[in-house]
Amino acid sequence: MLKAEKLITGKNIHKSFDDVHILKGVDLQIEKAEIISITGSSGAGKTTLLQTLGTLTNVDQGEIFYENTNISELKEKELARFRNQNIGFIFQFHHLLPEFTALENVCIPAFIAKTTKKEAERAAKELLNRLGLGHRLTHKPNELSGGEQQRVATARALINSPKVIFADEPSGNLDSKNADELHQLFFDLREEFNQTFVIVTHDKALAKICDRSLYMNDGKFEDTH
Repeated sequence: MLKAEKLITGKNIHKSFDDVHILKGVDLQIEKAEIISITGSSGAGKTTLLQTLGTLTNVDQGEIFYENTNISELKEKELARFRNQNIGFIFQFHHLLPEFTALENVCIPAFIAKTTKKEAERAAKELLNRLGLGHRLTHKPNELSGGEQQRVATARALINSPKVIFADEPSGNLDSKNADELHQLFFDLREEFNQTFVIVTHDKALAKICDRSLYMNDGKFEDTH
């Protein structure tokens, strides 16, 4: 059996907004190629935790390590570069830019990483073909179904081959068929690309099939199974 490799370690993470204490000393360890769900009631701190782990929000106290990199020690530009190269995001609302085609939307993080147009488009086409959207490259978001839009957002998250994908209620706006297909896609991508996924969800069926399901209550993890 292969020894598990640590990818992300969170130690005593605290975060407040104004006078509301959201995260209250969260400890967390995520292994490479692991698919983890984070569940809990609204207001438990799930999205805030995802934002701190994803470097979108700074912690007030505590540390977050990606392997041996302490992200709290990175300056703003270094952190932006680190995020672009190592982290992908999928949100409940796909956040595709309406004026751009599916292909152009997927290419954006690659362009930010200074990938050439030719290489970015090659990688984007490969991903979109892999996700069953090879015939939709030139379609804009309003010409795509909800499931197709979320698959474009998934391709965009994958374009820079990040170490981890953070997904916040990724199937929250999808019907059950499209939700099931998206969930299966995450597992297929893990098998194909050794991808790590951390997924905030209210979907009990999704939580059940993940490698681990972590339950948040009042800013802390209650139990792990």
